[in-house]
Amino acid sequence: MTDPFTVLMPLWRGDRADRFRRAVESVTVHQALAPQELLVVVDGPVPAELEDELARIESGRYGPARVRRSPAHRGLAPVLQEGLLAARTEIVARADADDLCRPERFARQIPLMAELDLLGSAMQEFSDTRPAGQGPLRRRPQTHAAIRDYLPFHSPFHHPTVVMRRSTALAAGGYRELDHLEDYWLWERMLLAGARTANLPEVLVDYRVDKRLFARRGGWRMFASDLRLQRIFCEDRVTTPRQMLVNIGRRGAYRFAPGWLRRIGYRTVVEGSL
Repeated sequence: MTDPFTVLMPLWRGDRADRFRRAVESVTVHQALAPQELLVVVDGPVPAELEDELARIESGRYGPARVRRSPAHRGLAPVLQEGLLAARTEIVARADADDLCRPERFARQIPLMAELDLLGSAMQEFSDTRPAGQGPLRRRPQTHAAIRDYLPFHSPFHHPTVVMRRSTALAAGGYRELDHLEDYWLWERMLLAGARTANLPEVLVDYRVDKRLFARRGGWRMFASDLRLQRIFCEDRVTTPRQMLVNIGRRGAYRFAPGWLRRIGYRTVVEGSL
């Protein structure tokens, strides 16, 4: 007997209806272990094609589901926090509106949550030109000790692969606004609060990568988030002042490099360190 769980999926106007439909199918009707409920949190108004998909979800086409709409665009952290608060189950699985979850994902992850508070997995890149199952792998440390050691340097979890214990996440403060790094900050607070963590080595999510992905990971806005999070880590004694300065230097080089070089840096430095 496994615990009931909710799939929490954010949606906004920039998502594509065809990709959203496939993502929803992948977490519901294609799963060996189906969720108790799909909870879609909509971040502001969306185009008619997405509203049509939301109507199908609310009609029950994919099983039990709820849709919560925000009248205005607020950003990822506020809508995910709203979803955490609105979830009716203790176990919450994250999924994105353009990725694909493999059919065995929840059958592998949910039973393990009896003894964990936060569990992720590896994922594999795909795109419109590269089919699922053929792209580069993205991995993270597997054991709790290795995850704690990795935390000061990079996010130890792939956000779209995570399953979490709702009460533990909320006790740590839940999602707080930090542009593109709200998940990393949450993992830090959960770990400091004593969360039990792990990552599975197998690929359970196919992660969509488009041509602009690494371009979006650069610039002053992202670097400002890096600076804020590194200061927090130093104040929380996750890093030393010296390590904070080293991290800031590395992240500055990464954020202001050309997109093509940023892609190479991620492959060689982040993934190559595991």
